[in-house]
Amino acid sequence: MLKSNIYTYTRVWIPDTEDVWKAAEIVKDYKEGDPVLRLKLEDETPLEYPVGPKSNPLPFLRNPDILVGENDLTALSYLHEPAVLHNLRVRFLESNAIYTYCGIVLVAINPYEQLQIYGEEVINAYSGQNMGDMDPHIFAVAEEAYKQMARDEKNQSIIVSGESGAGKTVSAKYAMRFFATVGGSASDTNVEDKVLASSPIMEAIGNAKTTRNDNSSRFGKYIQIGFNRHYHIIGANMRTYLLEKSRVVFQAEDERNYHIFYQLCASASLPEFKDLALSDAEDFTYTSLGENIFIEGVNDAEDFKKTREAFTLLGIKESSQNSIFKVIASILHLGNVEICSDRDGESCHIADVHLQHFCNLLGVELQQMEHWLCHRKLATTSETYVKTMSTKQATNARDALAKHIYARMFDWIVEHINLSLQTSTKQHSFIGVLDIYGFETFEVNSFEQFCINYANEKLQQQFNSHVFKLEQEEYMKEQIPWTLIDFADNQPCIDLIEARLGILDLLDEECKVPKGTDQNWAQKLYNKHSSSAHFQKPRMSNISFIIIHFADKVEYQCDGFLEKNRDTVYEEQINILKASQFQLVADLFSDKDDVTPAKSARVNVRALKTVPKAPNKEHRKTVGHQFRTSLHLLMDTLNATTPHYVRCIKPNDFKEAFSFDSRRAVQQLRACGVLETIRISAAGYPSRWTYPDFFNRYRVLMKKSDMTTADKKLVCKNLLETLIKPDMFQFGKTKIFFRAGQVAYLEKLRTDRFRSACIKIQKTVRGWLQRIRYRKIRKMAVTLQRYGRGYMARRYADFLRQTRAAIICQKQCRMVRERREFLRVRRAVVTIQAYAKGMFTRRIYQEFLLHHKAMIIQKNVRGWMQRKQFRRARNAAITIQCAFRRMHAKRQLKQLKIEARSAEHLKKLNTGMENKIVQLQRKMDDQVRHQACFYSETVNTSLGSEVNKLQKQLELLRSEQEDGGQVRSLEEELEHLRKELEEAHALRNKMEEEHINEKMDLTQVGEGDRPTDTAHVLSGYFQFNSLPFIDGCVCVSEEVSSVSLQSELDKERERYQNLLKEFSRLEQRYDNLKEEMSLNKPGHTRNPSNQSSLESDSNYPSVSTSEIGDTEDSIQLVDEMGIDKAAMDISLFMKLQKRVRELEQERKKLQLTVEKMEELAKRKVTEQGFIRGARLFPLSFYLQELESENKKLKNDLNELRKTVAERASQNSSSNELQDSYNLLLSQLKSANEELDARKEEVLILRTQIVSAAQLQEKNENILSLNTTVSNHQDWCYLNEDGELGLAYQGLKQVARLLEAQLQTQSRQHKDELEALHTQIELLKGDIEDKQEKLSYMMSLSPEAQVEYSVQQEITRLTNDNLDLKELVEKLEKNERKLKKQLKIYMKKVQELEAAQSSRSKPELIRQVTVQRKEKDFEGMLEYNKENEALLVKTLINDIRPNNVSGTVPCLPAYILFMCIRHADYINDDQKVESLLTSTINAIKKVLKKNNDDFEMTSFWLANTSRLLHCLKQYSGEEAFMTQNTSKQNEHCLKNFDLAEYRQVLSDLSIQIYQQLIKVAEGIIQPMIVSAMLESESIPSLAGVKPMGYRNRSSSMDMDADGPTSYTLQALIKQLGQFHNIMRDHGLDPEIIGQAVRQLFHCINAVTLNNLLLRKDVCSWSTGMQLRYNTSQLEEWLRGNNLYQSKAAATLEPIIQAAQLLQVKKKTSQDAEAICALCTALTMQQIVKILNLYTPLNEFEERVTVSFIRNIQNRLQERNDPPQLLLDTKHTFPVLFPYSPSALSLEMLHIPASLNIDFLVRV
Repeated sequence: MLKSNIYTYTRVWIPDTEDVWKAAEIVKDYKEGDPVLRLKLEDETPLEYPVGPKSNPLPFLRNPDILVGENDLTALSYLHEPAVLHNLRVRFLESNAIYTYCGIVLVAINPYEQLQIYGEEVINAYSGQNMGDMDPHIFAVAEEAYKQMARDEKNQSIIVSGESGAGKTVSAKYAMRFFATVGGSASDTNVEDKVLASSPIMEAIGNAKTTRNDNSSRFGKYIQIGFNRHYHIIGANMRTYLLEKSRVVFQAEDERNYHIFYQLCASASLPEFKDLALSDAEDFTYTSLGENIFIEGVNDAEDFKKTREAFTLLGIKESSQNSIFKVIASILHLGNVEICSDRDGESCHIADVHLQHFCNLLGVELQQMEHWLCHRKLATTSETYVKTMSTKQATNARDALAKHIYARMFDWIVEHINLSLQTSTKQHSFIGVLDIYGFETFEVNSFEQFCINYANEKLQQQFNSHVFKLEQEEYMKEQIPWTLIDFADNQPCIDLIEARLGILDLLDEECKVPKGTDQNWAQKLYNKHSSSAHFQKPRMSNISFIIIHFADKVEYQCDGFLEKNRDTVYEEQINILKASQFQLVADLFSDKDDVTPAKSARVNVRALKTVPKAPNKEHRKTVGHQFRTSLHLLMDTLNATTPHYVRCIKPNDFKEAFSFDSRRAVQQLRACGVLETIRISAAGYPSRWTYPDFFNRYRVLMKKSDMTTADKKLVCKNLLETLIKPDMFQFGKTKIFFRAGQVAYLEKLRTDRFRSACIKIQKTVRGWLQRIRYRKIRKMAVTLQRYGRGYMARRYADFLRQTRAAIICQKQCRMVRERREFLRVRRAVVTIQAYAKGMFTRRIYQEFLLHHKAMIIQKNVRGWMQRKQFRRARNAAITIQCAFRRMHAKRQLKQLKIEARSAEHLKKLNTGMENKIVQLQRKMDDQVRHQACFYSETVNTSLGSEVNKLQKQLELLRSEQEDGGQVRSLEEELEHLRKELEEAHALRNKMEEEHINEKMDLTQVGEGDRPTDTAHVLSGYFQFNSLPFIDGCVCVSEEVSSVSLQSELDKERERYQNLLKEFSRLEQRYDNLKEEMSLNKPGHTRNPSNQSSLESDSNYPSVSTSEIGDTEDSIQLVDEMGIDKAAMDISLFMKLQKRVRELEQERKKLQLTVEKMEELAKRKVTEQGFIRGARLFPLSFYLQELESENKKLKNDLNELRKTVAERASQNSSSNELQDSYNLLLSQLKSANEELDARKEEVLILRTQIVSAAQLQEKNENILSLNTTVSNHQDWCYLNEDGELGLAYQGLKQVARLLEAQLQTQSRQHKDELEALHTQIELLKGDIEDKQEKLSYMMSLSPEAQVEYSVQQEITRLTNDNLDLKELVEKLEKNERKLKKQLKIYMKKVQELEAAQSSRSKPELIRQVTVQRKEKDFEGMLEYNKENEALLVKTLINDIRPNNVSGTVPCLPAYILFMCIRHADYINDDQKVESLLTSTINAIKKVLKKNNDDFEMTSFWLANTSRLLHCLKQYSGEEAFMTQNTSKQNEHCLKNFDLAEYRQVLSDLSIQIYQQLIKVAEGIIQPMIVSAMLESESIPSLAGVKPMGYRNRSSSMDMDADGPTSYTLQALIKQLGQFHNIMRDHGLDPEIIGQAVRQLFHCINAVTLNNLLLRKDVCSWSTGMQLRYNTSQLEEWLRGNNLYQSKAAATLEPIIQAAQLLQVKKKTSQDAEAICALCTALTMQQIVKILNLYTPLNEFEERVTVSFIRNIQNRLQERNDPPQLLLDTKHTFPVLFPYSPSALSLEMLHIPASLNIDFLVRV
């Protein structure tokens, strides 16, 4: 007890007989000197505990609750036995934690239940972690040993010790499994599997069932696992110690022999074991002594299969295995050999079939073995005697032989296991695992327990020195003053056993005495060591002795010591076994130094000269001597390594799961040295805190002024100096060291500070709550008063309202009664008056009705008479008018016919006019040539301005003309009149037929042009004058119904005609200006006569053919200047060609418009004639545009002339320039010819426009006639205004136009007929040939017909191929020629661009670059076969992602596919196969070389998947072509189906994806735990608990500044880098989402696994931090549009774990809420988190065991998997969705930096 005064509420530990220690609480303050300490037990029982300075010291103090359940016992503030025992019990029973640290020792308690904490995922979780970062585990110790071996390059040892049944073998096995998993061999030798395979073999031959353990190791073993320089397992070696041979021949009750015997008996029914003559284990003596041959839950037959598989894996042949099984079976038969006593009692004999089986199985002579089992040889110096043995002696000899055979077989198996685990590679370092028996004490202790305890004494000495050494090293590293710590040294006890004349020496000496006995040896011990402090003689026995070991006093019985130490086996029996016919049996007993002995059938009993044979050296060595030697060798090995300790504790003797017996546990804790470790730690400074942790934990005790200091170390010093005595702590370099109990005192101060703060907060909150309650009550009272007063006021108001309502009701009632009476009287009076007035009114109405009817009759009669008279007069007038007009028309017709017959003077007049026109044109041409140079510039300027004005006016007119669209609305109103016009149309057709007949008559009578003209005039007369007559009749008949409609139509027509007049005026002005321009232009060329006449007669503008002369003149000018002086101006020439193409397009548009106009003119001549004028405007507008384009072409020609002249003066003649000029000149001439043709077509179109305009004028005349008729004017004066003359002129022009069109159509018709006749002739010839062939083929036999048809088909195909070849050759020649010309043009263009760069004409330079046309590519790349390796090397092996960062993503994939396309295009299957194979192999090689480079892996994943998509997109399969463009469909593969290579690329993509995930996980995995669990994302939230071994420097990597800590921002930044790299490389978004999902699964799995394996992070504050961190990750997903990738769903388990840490955990409702909340966690995980939940403050409550049991009961229905941890290596199946590219291959740009100039674009 450290304190003299103890106060109330202090909790202590008091001794107890049953529980060893019992908890109690002081109820009254204790002062020094008080004889009694008043206590209260946990069950509220009072107790007076006597205390005294000598007899009964003060009890031990209990640790605060916050320290209970710590991972490390050294973290406890009070270090003593009850604290250690209580901490282990709480962890084992409440948290189900079987591992606990005690400094450098791992305490492992056997749970007697299979736990899911040893899977591969647990190994991965502990791999790479510092010891103490995770919960205590055997894997943590193994990882610490592995890490120190790699870091310090020093051999390591793991010492596993404990009682039988404590779990030593299992712990050692799990440690070796960890090394096999973490340090797996780099080659394919599977050494780690062999190391693990040795375990089932050694368990079979060395383990047995005891009363304490079902699988107890009855030998000690030390396994050295060798590693190379890369720390991979290369081999192993095993050393065994002190096999319990006596178990072969004897087992105590409820125990078994070694497992191998029972396994072999369980498999005796197998056919290969029939020769062993085995049966059930109950039938053999050596396996039935324990009376219970079965183990619950163990299947011996199945275990035997595993043993045989392990033998095979270790390379032991089947024959050797059978030999081993024979030896084992022979031991069983040997145990059943019955030895019968003879009558004299001193001899015996054997007559048993089991001996025969024994001899047959071992291959020895039956007679010899039978003889020497009952006899023995005694050798003296002179002779040798054979002596018989008694039954007891023979039985002992038989058992000794059985033990010796089994021991030799055991050693042989161990030797061959070592041979199998050996390696030729040089061993760099090793880790040894020592599985050795712990300190044992029984009721009867014999030689085996003596050796075991001797070994534990040596191990305890080594352990004490190592612990003391670590403590001192820790103090020295931290540079704190220290004094020598005294610890119990057990060297005197060791000297008692192994020193000169010690117990072992005396035992060996007694064994050498011929008649030495155990009693004599005991007397020698009493005489020699009675004075030793560690040796005692029992009071009641003379054949036993007591040794005071470090753990306890042990009394050993001397019986059997000498026999077991001698291990006597008769040499004659051994010699028989050496002579076995089986080689393995002979090898078992052969001496290493002996030559192969000769086999003999007999043994000579006597000889003439007896020579005594020296005994074998091995038989001379006693068991004790051998054990001491091997133990010294083991200690030397351990001292040369860094040891790690595992102490296994057996919690109870009944093998009950999670049952804790405190007395048995304390006994083992004392024996295994754990308490000694505690004592050494408590003697110094057991509690250690780093400065940051201490500051964070105890800053509540600091002042506000101290918090402002930046130096935390100084702040901690100032605080401790004010709180604790100076000798109770020390300041180190990085830590603060405290004496025992000081941390508990600091925790008490911290708790008091929190308690006072809580009281203050509670006081303030309670006052605030009371004030709120008062205000609420006062407000309620005021509210009640207000409502009460309001209620009274409302009641009074209701009374007043009811009184007033009663008065009103009375008033109204009286009023209603009086009013009803009045209304009844009034209604009667009114009724009487109504009947009287009605009678008088009906009488008056009847009188008026009679008078009205009479007036109507008179009116109708008079009207009928007047209408009848009017119709008679009107019909007479009409008849007279019609007769008169018919007579007048006949006279005019007769006069016209006479004039038509005598019209020859008109012909002469026309001939003279034509001659004059020709002369005038020639004169005008001459004048134009002379005046061109003077007037061209001025005229062009004036014309340009005038044209612009006219265009503006036309645009204004066009905008005004749009208003004329209202006329169309009137068409709908006239629709009902069209039906009545059908008769008029029929009459018109009849008149046209009559006109045609008369025209034919006139044509036969007359000659020349005049009859024709007359016919046109007559046809026009009848055509246009018959219509007004018909229309007039119709209009007269409909006059009354359409008066209003006609007035509106007249207004619209008048306005439209005004617009047409204005348009005609402007158009005439434009024609005048154009004629003036044509007069001033040189180079006029006469048109054909018909066209010139049309131009002269037409009032519409025409395209002058003089413009054609401009181009010809330019060519003539170039010819006159000469070739040497001429030069090319490609820009002007290309511009000219462009203008010609534009003219061609405009011409086509105009032609289509004219055709549409003609169709409309034919259908709507009479109905919609007034609309056609409006449609003529676009035609004239198009003509104006054509004329303006012609002007631009002229300007370009003028510039061309100027450029030619300038170039001629600058450049000298050259052949290349001359060729280029000739080519340009020929192209220019062809362009001029094309221009001429276009202008001729324009002239024809203009004539058609003229005819359309004339038709429009005639329609206007028709409309005017209709208007006249509708207005009832006299139509007899139709020809008074000269309308007939206008019709004559129009018909004349239309006749000429029709003739020209008729001639053109006739010529076209003739050409088509000739072509059709030619085609018909060809087809006839072809048909005749086919008929001949068919007739010839029908005459042949069926076989000949087939052959003949095949020959004909071959001939046809051959001819077609020849034609195609010729066509291909021609095309290739043209292609080569064009390529050459293109190269020449490119050179010239470059030269011209260079020459013109100095000139100030940027327009021309720009035009050249724009107009240059690139070659059309097909999206293929051609390469030579010998360049394939260079292509692969350049695009795959040597390329780096940053080389193509600025180009199209996945550029190498596109280039490779374009090369594949070309190979497919040329139908080269070898080239395709070679390129794809080389590509795939090169990608694999690059990825293998850069297997840890994320950027390179992502780059090739993107390119491989893109190449796969390209193969699909261009495969030609319809499923992949739905999103392609037409051009991409043209680029599909033509010859090969690459579906198999697509599968190979798909598999390769999956492999690359898996490598990408592996690299990414390797990068982020070290960051996950620190970022998610340890970093303070929310500052000052996480609390710090006292730590023990967790922060010890020996557990850290001291090469750096300490373990690297990462923040959440660093993790998110790394994820962002991954995402940016994958996105920049063009990886498909779906694949990026899957990769992010996989990484988030890794984050979730690693975080949750660490949470499940770390008690220090299972707190409320960690849950808050974890929830915040996961929300940040989800926010990152949303920010990068990855939330739909299901990555957030993978975080659900860790989110639920964080919520589980934060929710309330007390009531059944809380349990139900937890079960509903944690759906993504398994029951084991939920229970584990609840068990690990640790409050950071005393104000938090622990999770009770009952609450956890409640959770387990509720979750029993779940079928959760048994494993605890998540599989961090789980990989979601990846899917590569088809993603076609929108990139056109022909537009792909390949940068020159790739250096792939050997590829040619096709």
